[in-house]
Amino acid sequence: MGTSVTWGSGPSSSTKLFLFMLPLVLVAGLVSVLGPSPSSWFSTAKPPLLLFSSVTSSAASSGAVTTPSEVKQREELLVVAVDNRAGENLISDDTHFNLSSTPPFSVQAIQQHSRDEQNVPQNLGNVSSVNESYVPAERPKLQRKFSILDRNEAGLIKARAAIREARNGNQTQDTDYVPIGPMYMNANAFHRSYLEMEKQLKVYVYEEGEAPVFHNGPCKSIYSMEGNFIHAIEMNEKFRTRDPEKAHVFFLPFSVAMLVQFVYVRDSHDFGPIKKTVTDYIDVIAGRYPYWNRSLGADHFYLACHDWGPETSRSVPNLKDNSIRVLCNANTSEGFKPSKDVSLPEINLQSGSINGLIGGPSASKRPLLAFFAGGLHGPIRPVLLEQWENKDEDIKVQKYLPKGVSYYEMLRKSRFCLCPSGYEVASPRVVEAIYTGCVPVLISDHYVPPFSDVLNWKSFSVEVTVEEIPKLKEILLSISPRQYIRMQRRVVQVRRHFEVHSPPKRFDVFHMILHSVWLRRLNFRVHDHQSQLS
Repeated sequence: MGTSVTWGSGPSSSTKLFLFMLPLVLVAGLVSVLGPSPSSWFSTAKPPLLLFSSVTSSAASSGAVTTPSEVKQREELLVVAVDNRAGENLISDDTHFNLSSTPPFSVQAIQQHSRDEQNVPQNLGNVSSVNESYVPAERPKLQRKFSILDRNEAGLIKARAAIREARNGNQTQDTDYVPIGPMYMNANAFHRSYLEMEKQLKVYVYEEGEAPVFHNGPCKSIYSMEGNFIHAIEMNEKFRTRDPEKAHVFFLPFSVAMLVQFVYVRDSHDFGPIKKTVTDYIDVIAGRYPYWNRSLGADHFYLACHDWGPETSRSVPNLKDNSIRVLCNANTSEGFKPSKDVSLPEINLQSGSINGLIGGPSASKRPLLAFFAGGLHGPIRPVLLEQWENKDEDIKVQKYLPKGVSYYEMLRKSRFCLCPSGYEVASPRVVEAIYTGCVPVLISDHYVPPFSDVLNWKSFSVEVTVEEIPKLKEILLSISPRQYIRMQRRVVQVRRHFEVHSPPKRFDVFHMILHSVWLRRLNFRVHDHQSQLS
C-alpha cells in the first residue's frame, strides 16, 4: 500500500530550509531598498558654487578614483567679481575713477594654479571624499593698490571734467580778477582751469646741479624770463613740493643763457659741451629718481628764452620729443609743437623790474598810426625798413631814434606798434607794446604767440605776413576807429598776464606760464607700471 504525504504530518528537510531562508531574504531586501546611502555618511553639506563641477560629476558617475593629474587636466577658470568702486573712495569721495576704463563691476578670469591640488585630500581611496567632502579654500578678492600717482591722475580727471563743464556754464566769482571778454578763447573755461591749477598743481624742482648754470639765470636782459622763473618757482611755497611723489610735473632748473655763457666756448661753433652738460644732467636725475624713466620725460619741463633753447633739447631725444619745452623761440617750422610745448613771452627787463614800463594814454590820445625802431636783424626787418623807413609820416620806421627821443614815449604815442621777428620768431617788442597799451602788429612766419591756447590774439593784435608788408598802411587803416578802440582796451585788459612781479601775483606771467604747463599736463596720463594687485 502506498504511503501518502500530507503537510500536517511534519515538514521535510527542504521545506525547513526554505522556511528558514525566507525571513532573511525579506530583511535583506528591505534594507537594500530603504537603507541610507553610504555616501551620505561622509557629508551632507551642499557644495559651493565655485567648484570644479566637471571633476565631481565625472567621478560620481563612474565611481572611479580621481588622481591629482586628472584634476590638473580638468582645471577650469574661477570667475571672481571685483568691485572697482571699492577703490574709488581711496582717491576721492566724489570722484568716479576707473583706472582701466572697465564697467564698475569687472569680471576677471583667474587661472587656478597647481597649488590648488595641494588642497585635495591625499587619501583618495574613497570616492566620496573627492566628490563631496573637498571644498577649496575661499580665495580673497583682488583689489587695486592706489598710489599717490593714481590720486594725482584722479584729480586731473576731475579737473578736466570741471573745465569741460565750465565752457558753457556761468561765470565763477573771484575776488582778484574774473576773465571776461573776446580776448579769451573761452573765459569761463580758462577761469575754471586756472582755479583748478591753484587747487591741485604741484611742481617738483630737482635740487641737483650747481650755480651758475643750474638754479640761476639772467634777470636783467632780453633773457630775463629764464632767471625770473627759476627764482620764482624755487621760492614758491604754493606750487612747489619737496616730495616728488606728490608732483604733477618736474622742473629741470638749468638756464640755456647760462649754458651759453659759462659752458659754450665763444666762437667755437661747437655745441658739444652744452649737449654733454644737459645729457649728463638727465642721466643723473634718471639714475637717482624713477620719474624720468616712468614717463620718458613727458611730465618734465624746462624753460629757455635764449635762441638756442630748442637746440638744447636735441641733446636728449626724449627731452625734445616728449618733454614740455617752454620756449621764447616758438617756431613751428623748427619743431615747436603747440599741443606739447609752451610759447614763452620774451620780456626785456633792463632794470630787472617793470617799474616805469607799464601804462600809456587812451586810444584817442595816440596821434601816430604805427611805429618801429630797430636795426637790421634777421630776414624780415630789412624788408620792413626798405619799404617804410622814413617814407611816411604816419608810419614811423627807423633804424635808430634821434638823440633825446624816448623809445617808450614813441610807443605811447602810437596806435599800432610793429613787432617784426629778428633772427628768431620771438621779439620783446610784443610785450613792450602791450605794456604801453599799444596794439601789437605781429610780423612773422611760423610764430605761435604766447598763451595762445587761452588768449585770442586776433581780438587785440594784428597779424601781418612778410608778403603783406607793402600793404601795411592799407591794412591798418582798414581797421575802423571803433574797432581800434575795442582792440586797445583789450590790450590793457590782457596786460596783467604779461607783467612780471616779485613775488608773483595771481594771473601774472609766472602763473600764466605755470597754467600753460598745467594744460599740457592735463593732456596725458602717467601710469606707474610697478603698481600691484593684492
